[in-house]
Amino acid sequence: MEGGNPNDVIIKINKILAGAKPLLLPSPNAGCIHKVPHEIRKLNEDAYTPKVVSIGPFHRGNEKLLKMEEHKIMFCRGFIERSEKMNLESFVSCVQELEPQVRASYSDEIKLSEEELVMVIFVDSCFILEFLLQIFFAAKFHGPVFLPRRLVNSIYYDLFLLENQVPFFVLEKLYNLAFPSTLSSSGNPTYPSMLLLSLCILPETIISVDKLLELCKSGITGVFHFTDLYRKLILRSSQFFQPSASECSREGKVPHLYSATELNELGVKFKVNEKSKCILDLELSSFRTLRIPSIKVDDNTEVVLRNLLAFEQCHCVDEAYLTDYIIFFDFLINTDKDVDLMIKEGIIENWLGDSNAVAQMFNSLGVNIMYPDFNEKYSRIFERLNTFCARPCVQKFATLKRDYCNTAWQAAATFAAIFLLILTVIQTVFAVLQGVH
Repeated sequence: MEGGNPNDVIIKINKILAGAKPLLLPSPNAGCIHKVPHEIRKLNEDAYTPKVVSIGPFHRGNEKLLKMEEHKIMFCRGFIERSEKMNLESFVSCVQELEPQVRASYSDEIKLSEEELVMVIFVDSCFILEFLLQIFFAAKFHGPVFLPRRLVNSIYYDLFLLENQVPFFVLEKLYNLAFPSTLSSSGNPTYPSMLLLSLCILPETIISVDKLLELCKSGITGVFHFTDLYRKLILRSSQFFQPSASECSREGKVPHLYSATELNELGVKFKVNEKSKCILDLELSSFRTLRIPSIKVDDNTEVVLRNLLAFEQCHCVDEAYLTDYIIFFDFLINTDKDVDLMIKEGIIENWLGDSNAVAQMFNSLGVNIMYPDFNEKYSRIFERLNTFCARPCVQKFATLKRDYCNTAWQAAATFAAIFLLILTVIQTVFAVLQGVH
């Protein structure tokens, strides 16, 4: 064989194969913190990129975020000094022991040494915990937060971003180590549970604070990070998408659905679903009334929804119930007229001011999203709506309504013509009767 010894090639290939490592370790937390796929990220990079503070290894070193590093150190020191058992060595040893699990929690390769990763996770975790505690006690006792309010608001959303997470089990370990009294069932501990503390920074865009507190009391286990916690709380708040519910099952491809204005023209009514506070709980009654829980759309809604969708796409595509919801809305909303109809019925609370901006947001959320199957509940709603809209009598009624009653003037002219026709018929009948007599 020209060009080299084949045995040398075999040796090199064997060496490459021997060095191959699994991408993820076999643990529940493996690869739960993801970099958002490029085809999704490129649609709105700002929605996935922290504005103020870098957490974890993915955005470490970003020049725009370096100003917060000094604040992070100060908050870290504050957490250690605040702890019931101030022992730096035990905190650092805890993170060192967890380092292999932490490294495995990130979907991409972390090009940091063990020591570097331990330092990053330790400082970031202590910063998060101290930040949450300051927010908690400021809210409870109406005290000050030692950062400008605008900065605090930005940190809220930075801590929610999928790429900007540390594993939740690290936060829990350090917190319980610092405040062992929170684990005691007796007495009235000064500090809240880690789960209750986490609610301080979760966005109210989709779930209200009162609902979050109610859900927290029932307890939630197996949390990967803050993005995952919020998703779990949304599913827990639903009447339908509980793990034991039959509606959770997935089935075939997504059928087509008319837009909101088209459905309305065909006789479908839209109402707010006041029985449920979960945005996922869509209901269809008697083919004619689609009940949808109200959703507030403001400047942060897209950020929240995009990161929840990205997590489902990366980690739990077989249970992508929020993705199903977005696909449903993507069908319903095509133009600002669809949004105006939703606003009129109280389904959308528009804080953006521009209906077209809301339409563009929902339409862009569904781009490059993978949805190989659909949940059973939504599929049944799609099928029933399509069956109703396909009826010949419904189609004819919609055509007559569109052609002759599309505007108030057109409707008035149509009814006037019908009225005149009826009068003419009556007059003709009377004339015939008089002729006969």
